[in-house]
Amino acid sequence: MDPIKTEIVVVGAGPGGYAAAFYAADLGKKVILVEREKRLGGVCLNRGCIPSKALLYATHQIVNARESAHRGITFTEPKMDLDKLRAWKESILEKLSGGVATLAKMRSVQVIQGRGYFEGSNKLRVETDKGQQFIQFEQAILAVGSLAAMPKAFDLGNPRVMTSTEALEVEDIPENLLVVGGGYIGMEMGTVYAGLGSKIVLVEALDSILVGADPDLARPVVANAKRAFKEIRLKAKVTKMATAGKQIKVEMDYNGQKLSELYDRVLVAVGRVPNSADLGLENTKVELDEKGFVKVNEHQQTDDPSIYAIGDIAGGILLAHKANKEAHIAVESINGGNSVPLSEIVIPAVVFTDPELAWCGLTEAEAKERGLRYEVSKFPWSASGRALSFDRTDGVTKMIIDPETERVLGVGICGAGAGELISEAVLAIEMGATAEDIAWSVHPHPTLSETLMECAEAFYGHATHTVSRKRE
Repeated sequence: MDPIKTEIVVVGAGPGGYAAAFYAADLGKKVILVEREKRLGGVCLNRGCIPSKALLYATHQIVNARESAHRGITFTEPKMDLDKLRAWKESILEKLSGGVATLAKMRSVQVIQGRGYFEGSNKLRVETDKGQQFIQFEQAILAVGSLAAMPKAFDLGNPRVMTSTEALEVEDIPENLLVVGGGYIGMEMGTVYAGLGSKIVLVEALDSILVGADPDLARPVVANAKRAFKEIRLKAKVTKMATAGKQIKVEMDYNGQKLSELYDRVLVAVGRVPNSADLGLENTKVELDEKGFVKVNEHQQTDDPSIYAIGDIAGGILLAHKANKEAHIAVESINGGNSVPLSEIVIPAVVFTDPELAWCGLTEAEAKERGLRYEVSKFPWSASGRALSFDRTDGVTKMIIDPETERVLGVGICGAGAGELISEAVLAIEMGATAEDIAWSVHPHPTLSETLMECAEAFYGHATHTVSRKRE
């Protein structure tokens, strides 16, 4: 069979891959999109961002109902129909995936279902249900993502030891669930199962959860998790797992003791690893780093001039919106444009716990590590009328500000809806805004967005709803 010829082939149809394919097509390029799964959208849409947020929303309704008694509103205990919950979640994924397929068709992007394997720097073999298909391309964009890490010591071949992929299926509600890892996946999925009624024990080998966020911003998340979970154990190390009938026997070192406990299920959330194996990259000039991520330059180009890499496979922070931006950088580079390197772009991070945690730009820890001069301004949500109106005063808005130029260097928000609020901060930092720019921008009342305005005002010592020191 003669190979199909195309200008660009994109391998992987996740949020980076399909964004790259669509943008390239919009610029007039002939594009083929290769995806091994039947449903487009990648991990984010099918086994990550979207299903986890759907389940977080659903379980948050349960928590809200339970916490409404003090408002004079009481409900009977909710009944769980897991089949219906899964069907609702799946319907969302089907709609979104179908939408991606429709957009590909409207852009004349050819979609081929199968596993891609590089035969060389300009040739891709695709293993499909109907046999092999070869693609001759001018440029390739590798967007094959990552998968949940499962250490060999925990890989028992027992379905009761789960990664986030299996946990999102919600096969049952375990009475006792151990979550190994206090990053965003462990905290989010722990929140889901706690809302469903599981007793959660979360263990983290480090001395804090949500590493990467400033500790003062993570504090409200920890406080709420301690109420929702049975226990959070820091500096705890799981040493062994074994099948014990219908449970999992777990051994761990914690507080100078060796513990042996039984759990109905275990969720292993200790990070992700790149999908760089068995792609035929050895037939190209593409180089991998020591962890298996593809090495790229500031334009997302690999050591092979014909091949670019974006998203999780290219390392760095493993976020869908980062992959989306890298898609545009790669396509711009292929198209001869002057793309802005990722290092100069503000990438926000959001953890969809309860409360949510979001930040962008420099954290206080990063500013301190770099030896920068900075000042911190905070506004507590206990002073927000909007937060009070729906009982979510556990939040805080924080700004890192250059004392000389008064430019906003970083923003962190912990509170309900923080993921929606952080975009204003991203724009402010991207545009080089000063704290005064934000302070003088009129924000609607009563809203949580006012906390950004008043946080900026507090920097100057005149926030209306809190008392702060005046700048010298």
